[in-house]
Parts: sequence; structure tokens; C-alpha cells
Amino acid sequence: MKVSLLRRFWVTFSVWVIGSYASLLNRFRVEGARHIPADGGVLIASNHISAYDTVFLPWAVIRSHPMQMLWAPAKEELFSGFMGLVYRSWGAFPVRRGRDVRAGKQINALLADQKVMLFPEGTRHKDGVLGKGNRGVGKIIYDTRPHVIPTALTGINRWKFPAMGLQGGVVFGAPLDFSDLYQLEDCKETHQMIVDRVMDAIAALLQQQGGRPHAG
Repeated sequence: MKVSLLRRFWVTFSVWVIGSYASLLNRFRVEGARHIPADGGVLIASNHISAYDTVFLPWAVIRSHPMQMLWAPAKEELFSGFMGLVYRSWGAFPVRRGRDVRAGKQINALLADQKVMLFPEGTRHKDGVLGKGNRGVGKIIYDTRPHVIPTALTGINRWKFPAMGLQGGVVFGAPLDFSDLYQLEDCKETHQMIVDRVMDAIAALLQQQGGRPHAG
């Protein structure tokens, strides 16, 4: 997808402003960004603990890959009024509740050569406990075969805005290998196994960071 130089500059500038608040006024640390490929289709698959995730995660990615985009589906209620225009300018696009075929096709097309951010749980878990992954994400991975980067966010579910000196962070894991699962039939069971592998990797990262992995 072609994106204008002006828009890419705006996105990079915006996330650096956000990052200054996160890492200079507060203590938001970024680890493992070296695992994110510079080129090709990349899926950043993260846990979802706060509304801040959708702004801090793009900064954590784009700071290492300036002038690139990080596309993200978001609930359509966010796209009304002025802020809707801002979200769109950053690479977000609306998704209707339930099964949105059009948004699914857009995600698949982007993953041919772009970076896309998804929260496999599908909803926020403010308590920091990792929920179950949505099987639809496994289907996306099966169909598009991107580099999948498991990602764990911690701490920012306790942040209040504005504030100073708060702690939080994100850690990116190494790309996951699904070569064995890609040999299996294109079916619900395979898609579930794929997203389960993603969630297990996120849980392992959370455990390393002292966070809260899977419930139960």
C-alpha cells in the first residue's frame, strides 16, 4: 500500500511525542524490538490491558522503524468526530461488531507487505490476566503467513493521565514458527491451535516480565 511521505512523517512525529510522554516523563521501557522485521508482512500480536495500548504500542514499533505505518483495526465507535480523523491518520480503520468481512479482507491485504497490530483476545483485560485468543486471528495467520511477533504489555493498566514517574513496558518476542500447523487442514481446529500458540508465547513473555499469564 502506498502512503504519502507527509502522512508517514505525521505518524512518526506523533508517536515520538507520545513516546516522550511515555518514556521521559514516565518509565515505559521497550525490549526486544530487534525481533521486528524491517520489511514484509508483520503481525504484532499483543495482550490488551489498557486504552493506552493503542498509542504506546505504535511508538514502540515505529521508533525502530521510522516513516513506516502500523495499521490497526479498531471498533467503529471510535471513528466519530475529530478524533476519528486522527485515528485514521495514524493507520487505524473501523471494524463492526461481529464478523466484519470487509475489515477481514483489509487486514489480509495489508499483511502481504505491511505491519499490522492485533489484540487476539479481542477485548481489554484491565486486571492484566491474559484471556483466550480469538480463533479468527488464527485464520488470518493461516491465510496470510506473516511474521508473527508475540508481544506483552505490562503496567500501563494502572496508569492515569496525566501522570509522571509511572512504570510499564512492552517486550517483543522472536517471530513464531507455524510451519507444522500450516501443513494441517484449513479448519477451525487448526486456526485455534495457531492462536493458542500465539497466546502461549505472550503468556511466556508476561511470566518473564513478572506479569500475569493465562487465567486459571
